[in-house]
Amino acid sequence: MEKDTQPDVVSSVLKVFGIVDALSEQKEIGVTDLAQRLMMSKSTIYRFLQTMKGLGIVAQEGETDKYRLTLKLFELSARALEYVDLIELANKEMEEISKQTGETLHLGTLDGNEIVYLHKIDSTYNLRMYSRVGRRNPSYSTAIGKVLLSAHTDDEVETLLKEVEFIPHTANTLKNIEELKQELALVREQHYAEDKEEQEVGLHCVAAPIYDRFGHCIAAISISLPLVRFEKENLTHLVDLLHQAGRNVSKQLGYQHYPVAE
Repeated sequence: MEKDTQPDVVSSVLKVFGIVDALSEQKEIGVTDLAQRLMMSKSTIYRFLQTMKGLGIVAQEGETDKYRLTLKLFELSARALEYVDLIELANKEMEEISKQTGETLHLGTLDGNEIVYLHKIDSTYNLRMYSRVGRRNPSYSTAIGKVLLSAHTDDEVETLLKEVEFIPHTANTLKNIEELKQELALVREQHYAEDKEEQEVGLHCVAAPIYDRFGHCIAAISISLPLVRFEKENLTHLVDLLHQAGRNVSKQLGYQHYPVAE
């Protein structure tokens, strides 16, 4: 069944990009003109335009049949380019921390109510955290997730996680939204977060924020190490390394007011 429908799906995608390409060539264009240019029926063009309108990709000019592109595609492409720059900039800082500690480093961002790892540098030790770029984890049980959630108000966090079940990955996992909000208050105060064996037994993680030029917390850098190598007395040093890295990346992204002074 999938093989039979695949050509139709590909054809639909090509038609959508044809519409986008045509709309990009002039400020606004009508259904009739689009149909003639793309050699498609007006009903097909209209159906695609209504779907694209619902997605915020195009806008209709008043009550007319003319449509134009919105800035949605620009927003998406700008965001993608920002992440390319972000990964490149963060990698330099992460490599420096890796040289000093030999531990696992992650760069992550929030996608919906989960975090996704954008970049990783493996530990040089045999005993280390196993993960991969692109992997998702809950935001409520990870240091990166807590940093990113702390940039939102409690009401926003409740909305974001309203459908999320707080699964007890370990005995230390936060049990509910109220416990999480209490911890986020501390994260906002100290500008870093910890995962104290909340996602994986025997693993301690610390994370610090990265800001874009508008002061939005768009990502976080974390260091993960097994408890056998984690010393509480060394926490301040690890936090300082992460804050320095977060500050440097944020500056290069155009943000000069990192919340923790050098």
